[in-house]
Amino acid sequence: MACFIKINEEKLKPGAEKIQILSTLVEEHALAGLFIVSFLASTVLPIGSEAYVVLLISKGFSILPVIMVASVGNYMGACTTYYVGIKGRQDIIEKYFSISDEQLKKTDRLFARYGSFLLLFTWVPIIGDAITAAGGIMKLDFKIFSFYVFIGKTARYAVLAYLTAGTLMFFQ
Repeated sequence: MACFIKINEEKLKPGAEKIQILSTLVEEHALAGLFIVSFLASTVLPIGSEAYVVLLISKGFSILPVIMVASVGNYMGACTTYYVGIKGRQDIIEKYFSISDEQLKKTDRLFARYGSFLLLFTWVPIIGDAITAAGGIMKLDFKIFSFYVFIGKTARYAVLAYLTAGTLMFFQ
């Protein structure tokens, strides 16, 4: 399998077709596809990578590589959002990341209350991307950002992977 997968721009169509393309990508390219979906799920596309983790584990893939590939891909996507935030590109954040000014204000209040520990929850739908962007806007130390974000994302995928494996064993 090639290390890099070229995605035809024509295939990047709106709606359900994107989901089908991403599903095919994961099924045909397994871990490389999971990496891409996990990365995109943490950046510009409103998709979840959890279904693909479940799919690969149900197809017999080893748990640890699935957890690590999904975690690294999702972490790198979060780093992209952090970078956009650190560069102060509010226009890009609102347009491409679908994070409103109100979400960012709410996240600022949460940071004031909980500090860097809030980064453990960048995996939470809707607010997670706002937490990531706010971390960049606030110019949080990248080492601290990386530590908490990677731990949070890895914990989420580990719980999901082991719950999936346990459920599959229970029903076999």
